[in-house]
Amino acid sequence: MLNKKLSLIISFNKTTDAMAVEDYCLKNGIKGRLIPLPKEISAGCGLAWKCDINQAEDMKNTLSNLSIAYDAMQELEI
Repeated sequence: MLNKKLSLIISFNKTTDAMAVEDYCLKNGIKGRLIPLPKEISAGCGLAWKCDINQAEDMKNTLSNLSIAYDAMQELEI
Protein backbone atom coordinates (compact mmCIF):
# COMPACT_ATOMS: atom_id res chain seq x y z
CA MET A 1 0.00 0.00 0.00
CA LEU A 2 1.33 3.41 -0.93
CA ASN A 3 1.65 6.12 1.68
CA LYS A 4 -0.60 9.05 0.87
CA LYS A 5 0.73 12.56 1.24
CA LEU A 6 -1.11 15.87 1.50
CA SER A 7 -0.53 17.71 -1.78
CA LEU A 8 -1.74 20.83 -3.54
CA ILE A 9 -3.80 19.95 -6.61
CA ILE A 10 -4.60 22.60 -9.21
CA SER A 11 -7.20 21.72 -11.84
CA PHE A 12 -7.72 23.57 -15.11
CA ASN A 13 -10.61 24.07 -17.52
CA LYS A 14 -8.37 23.78 -20.58
CA THR A 15 -5.69 21.21 -21.35
CA THR A 16 -3.56 23.94 -22.94
CA ASP A 17 -3.49 25.83 -19.62
CA ALA A 18 -2.36 22.71 -17.74
CA MET A 19 0.37 22.10 -20.31
CA ALA A 20 1.49 25.74 -20.20
CA VAL A 21 1.89 25.51 -16.42
CA GLU A 22 3.91 22.32 -16.76
CA ASP A 23 6.15 23.89 -19.39
CA TYR A 24 6.73 27.05 -17.33
CA CYS A 25 7.40 25.16 -14.10
CA LEU A 26 9.84 22.74 -15.71
CA LYS A 27 11.77 25.57 -17.37
CA ASN A 28 11.93 27.57 -14.14
CA GLY A 29 12.76 24.78 -11.67
CA ILE A 30 9.40 24.85 -9.90
CA LYS A 31 8.77 21.44 -8.36
CA GLY A 32 5.61 19.56 -9.21
CA ARG A 33 4.15 17.46 -11.99
CA LEU A 34 1.16 17.10 -14.26
CA ILE A 35 -1.17 14.27 -13.22
CA PRO A 36 -4.52 12.86 -14.31
CA LEU A 37 -7.33 14.63 -12.46
CA PRO A 38 -7.94 12.76 -9.17
CA LYS A 39 -11.36 11.12 -8.86
CA GLU A 40 -12.10 13.33 -5.83
CA ILE A 41 -12.33 16.33 -8.18
CA SER A 42 -15.25 16.27 -10.61
CA ALA A 43 -14.41 19.31 -12.73
CA GLY A 44 -11.72 20.44 -15.10
CA CYS A 45 -10.08 19.22 -18.29
CA GLY A 46 -8.81 15.91 -16.93
CA LEU A 47 -5.33 17.13 -15.99
CA ALA A 48 -4.05 18.74 -12.80
CA TRP A 49 -0.79 20.12 -11.42
CA LYS A 50 0.39 18.40 -8.24
CA CYS A 51 2.89 20.08 -5.94
CA ASP A 52 3.78 20.59 -2.29
CA ILE A 53 1.06 22.27 -0.23
CA ASN A 54 3.55 24.94 0.85
CA GLN A 55 3.64 26.22 -2.76
CA ALA A 56 0.04 27.52 -2.75
CA GLU A 57 0.84 31.24 -2.65
CA ASP A 58 3.72 30.91 -5.11
CA MET A 59 1.51 28.99 -7.54
CA LYS A 60 -1.30 31.56 -7.25
CA ASN A 61 1.23 34.29 -8.10
CA THR A 62 2.71 32.27 -10.95
CA LEU A 63 -0.70 31.57 -12.48
CA SER A 64 -1.67 35.22 -12.14
CA ASN A 65 1.57 36.40 -13.75
CA LEU A 66 1.04 33.95 -16.63
CA SER A 67 -2.63 34.99 -16.96
CA ILE A 68 -3.67 31.35 -16.64
CA ALA A 69 -7.04 30.65 -15.09
CA TYR A 70 -7.43 27.56 -12.96
CA ASP A 71 -10.59 25.71 -12.08
CA ALA A 72 -9.76 24.82 -8.47
CA MET A 73 -6.85 24.70 -6.04
CA GLN A 74 -7.30 22.07 -3.34
CA GLU A 75 -5.35 20.17 -0.77
CA LEU A 76 -5.81 16.42 -1.23
CA GLU A 77 -4.21 13.39 0.33
CA ILE A 78 -3.03 11.36 -2.63
